Amino acid sequence: MIDAGDCAERKPWELSASAEPHEAVLLRKALRLHLALWGLPEVIEAAQMCVSELMSNVINHVGIGTPVTLAVSMSGTYVRIEMRDPDTRALPILLDAQCGMESGRGMALIDAFTDHRWGVILCGDSKVVWCELATDLVVPDGHSDSPQMERAEQCISLYGSVPPARMSGQGRLPVAQAEEAAIDLIADLLHWLRVHGCDPDDALDRAQMHFEAEAGAVRLE
Repeated sequence: MIDAGDCAERKPWELSASAEPHEAVLLRKALRLHLALWGLPEVIEAAQMCVSELMSNVINHVGIGTPVTLAVSMSGTYVRIEMRDPDTRALPILLDAQCGMESGRGMALIDAFTDHRWGVILCGDSKVVWCELATDLVVPDGHSDSPQMERAEQCISLYGSVPPARMSGQGRLPVAQAEEAAIDLIADLLHWLRVHGCDPDDALDRAQMHFEAEAGAVRLE
């Protein structure tokens, strides 16, 4: 097993923007990229939806062009999304998503996607509307388990000279060592393809396509 403690740190980040539809698109793309880099493709779609609804809430109830700040961080094994704006009076309203009124339905969607993990923080001259999305993480600094991860770790551990017997105990392969082993493995596979008359570049392109599809199409549009 690769040591989860050596995984890339998921550092909090934030972006300032104006409450306008085209700015919401940019925020969604930035969020998609960061969650992909964090190894959390399973929450990308829901997270983008939450950002869209939070931005729409500001546009509709505070005003188009209002300055906002999107902040994203980890709260344990949850992804926490915050949208700050300068109006402390226009608070979000939760309505039944099945009702005929448009106002408030966005927060109902957020409520459903986050399993009721959302709220409002008043900060004197501003407010923060936040929500938290569950991930597949078991520990905050770990990674989401998948068949692809399990197969990759088994191959990388062999190239990293870790006996199979150690994989089920305390034996762990540091990420720095695993990265070098992964590079060696990829290079050897490309040599194998070339020797057998295959095009390594074509194989890399196809592998990239499979990776993006399986990771939730994380390439920016």
